[in-house]
Amino acid sequence: QVQLVESGGGLVQAGGSLRLSCAASGSISSINSMGWYRQAPGKQRELVAAVTSGGSTNYADSVKDRFTISRDNAKTTVYLQMNGLKPEDTGVYYCHARRLVFNYWGQGTQVTVSS
Repeated sequence: QVQLVESGGGLVQAGGSLRLSCAASGSISSINSMGWYRQAPGKQRELVAAVTSGGSTNYADSVKDRFTISRDNAKTTVYLQMNGLKPEDTGVYYCHARRLVFNYWGQGTQVTVSS
């Protein structure tokens, strides 16, 4: 089992910045990738950004050049630096980890961007 604890959400004005953190614990060996998904009201959950164990990153087109995913040296914490936030970035942000063939999710943290 992998436990994921998120922090850093909140309310920010358009153009502002937020930094999300996600700490993994438990059976953290063999984690293939970690990342962030978000879900806006009435919409499906979508990938925002992910980083593999090898360091490769992947971003949704809508956040490229604004968001940056990174991780600590121990590879147990991932961060999502969000700059130039837009109202359409509003949603619940979920940390995700994939270990072997299993998917793990955090409880979610609300990000609200006001216009």
